[in-house]
Amino acid sequence: MVNITINRQKISVPEGTTIMEAAASIHVPIPKLCYLKDINEIGACRVCVVEVKGQDRLVTSCNNVVEDGMVIYTNSPKVRRNRKHTIKMILSQHEAQCVACVRSGNCSLQTIANDLNVVDTPYKKELVVQEWDERYPLIRDANKCIKCMRCVQVCDKIQGMYIWDVSGTGSRTTVGVSGNRDIQRADCALCGQCITHCPTGALRERDDTEELYRAIEKEDTIVVAQIAPAVRAAWGESLGLSREEATVQKIVDALKRIGVDYVFDTTFSADLTIMEEGNEFVERYTKGDLDVHPMFTSCCPGWVRFLKSQYPQMTGRLSGAKSPQEMFGAVMKTAFAKHIGVKPERIFAVSIMPCLAKKSEREASLFYKEYAGHGVDCVLTTRELDRLIRADYIDPKTLEDIPFDQPFMEATGAGVIFGATGGVMEAALRSAYYLITGKNPDADLFQEIRGQKKSGWTEAEFEIAGNRVSVAVVSGLQNTRVLMEAIRNREVHYHFVEVMACPGGCSGGGGQPIHEGKELAAKRGENLHFLDQHAAIRFSHENSDIKRLYKEFFDAPGSNKAHQLLHTEHKA
Repeated sequence: MVNITINRQKISVPEGTTIMEAAASIHVPIPKLCYLKDINEIGACRVCVVEVKGQDRLVTSCNNVVEDGMVIYTNSPKVRRNRKHTIKMILSQHEAQCVACVRSGNCSLQTIANDLNVVDTPYKKELVVQEWDERYPLIRDANKCIKCMRCVQVCDKIQGMYIWDVSGTGSRTTVGVSGNRDIQRADCALCGQCITHCPTGALRERDDTEELYRAIEKEDTIVVAQIAPAVRAAWGESLGLSREEATVQKIVDALKRIGVDYVFDTTFSADLTIMEEGNEFVERYTKGDLDVHPMFTSCCPGWVRFLKSQYPQMTGRLSGAKSPQEMFGAVMKTAFAKHIGVKPERIFAVSIMPCLAKKSEREASLFYKEYAGHGVDCVLTTRELDRLIRADYIDPKTLEDIPFDQPFMEATGAGVIFGATGGVMEAALRSAYYLITGKNPDADLFQEIRGQKKSGWTEAEFEIAGNRVSVAVVSGLQNTRVLMEAIRNREVHYHFVEVMACPGGCSGGGGQPIHEGKELAAKRGENLHFLDQHAAIRFSHENSDIKRLYKEFFDAPGSNKAHQLLHTEHKA
């Protein structure tokens, strides 16, 4: 142990403890902009400086380790003056138009400037001009970048994609796409983790809320919406609602008040995905197609983008089943249009998703043989949903539980856990077990593959009717790369692999609410498993609305008609 003094309070801490950690242990807060534990501890912003007795220069607290006998002052006059000067210097290169910034009220720079009582910026403004394709789902505003390096470190260390890089030195330091590439030509998977870890509004999603408003204004347009499973676990966080208050049925009420005509649960199309993907898995397993290489899930577009750019030779191993989002779009433009007696072109389908990559998936040309080429017309993130609610001056406390619309109202616990890492695999195995044996397993038989691992992946082996089924679940693209190399080098073998681009799965998606210094994917995932545990139906194949849809429209899982509308051909 090391004995130190912080603000005249003597404490003992373990060797190797940083000054910031030591201060936190006695509830002494130190402001920070760039710090992310185990990810970014390089002291780039220098806001976390403290004074150490006997040293002339202030030191950064995030990456300096305490020494025995050290006397530290975290808020001395010298420290306060230095921090205030640093913030003013940062603001001289920051476009501080806070009222027109998507992060206003949830910006670390804004918070610290207010805390330090910064009321003027005496230094000359030096903003940079950097062009960006505003049509791309991920938007970067160089004038709001504070060079904290978080995006670089998260992309490199957590996702292993190396999309961002630093160039220049001193005041000319800038962050941009690595290798002087255009973002469209980079290998970005659109996981959005750089956005959720950015402390300012330098990185954000493309805002598509106006597309929804325009559709609502058209009298001859029927607006239908779907709500992804992971959205229900997070949408209330930034609106001041507790987990118990923030039910998915309240989102239905909010969307109806905004002007959406029909609202459905993506959990329904998740069940539909399981029917197709589970059937495909059983078929490929039976034929011996999985004896050498596994079948990969295809519901995460960030993972699909990653595979096609990093391991194009493995593209054929993806399941041919479309994602729940795209299956929903296909059903809306066909079966639902027929159900309400309108032409498909009158339907405007909007998705509320926890994900940035879903915006790109919506625009992809790979979905063929369905009406008009695109099943989904607009994708909004969970953050955009919250902004819609605020923009329409809807008091979240007044929202009521409104049921989803018919004829696709029923959903199962299996569909709900799509939003948590391992959920797709667990739901698929529940139905695969039924398809093979003709009876249901215990709904929690496959719970071994639940949960989020900080590194590596989760693997398990199950016996179904005498057949050995080996599976793996992984989230986060750096972990995925390690797994893919192990598969490619024949170091491991699995029959079925679930991959989610975002750590923790969709619950930790790049479109979810942002909380400074907090990782809530695991907690949100637990909420989804809680909903599954208490669901009336926990097997996708028992969804009565799914059964009715097949009987009236698709014939059977894996049928020609189902294959034509609910599957796609993945091309590298």
